[in-house]
Amino acid sequence: MSVQRIATRYAKSLVDLAIEQKKLDRLAEDIQLFKSLASNRDLYLLLKSPIIKADKKQQILETVFKGKLDPMMSAFLEILVRKGREGYLPEIADAFIQQYKRLNHISTVKVTTAAELGAETVAAILEKLKSSAATDENIEMVTVVDPALIGGFVIEFEDRLYDASVSNKLEELKREFRDNLYISQIIAR
Repeated sequence: MSVQRIATRYAKSLVDLAIEQKKLDRLAEDIQLFKSLASNRDLYLLLKSPIIKADKKQQILETVFKGKLDPMMSAFLEILVRKGREGYLPEIADAFIQQYKRLNHISTVKVTTAAELGAETVAAILEKLKSSAATDENIEMVTVVDPALIGGFVIEFEDRLYDASVSNKLEELKREFRDNLYISQIIAR
């Protein structure tokens, strides 16, 4: 079975249980905490290691998360370790967050610009996105600065990309000149 299918199934089970026990928001916080700690290379490698025994992994996870997680989340981690699925925890966390956002109608939008955006510009972009039928009613916006864009912006959400950057326009122009047979024949003579 693929990693994605395993992660989706475990995440769905956790989401369903959390909804049933009215702890969805609390578990979403726990998952975010887990993701931030699992970004530590040592913890990530511990989870993925086939050499370290399950009881040792369980002991380390209990030490790291002691008093920080909801008992349901702690029990979930324990079950995963017992079943030998702890290596899939980062993927399960990602799948849980995706399902949580879908349930709560949250769209994550990444806006990349060449320079830092002002508060008015961010508000204007948010308003445009909210009025659009392409996004959900709640928008989580992530801004990134990439000077390589030269100017303009790139907006990414779900599986959509809108590239209005100067670097993209220059690349399109370069491609158009390169693919123009008429101009290339004149140059060739």
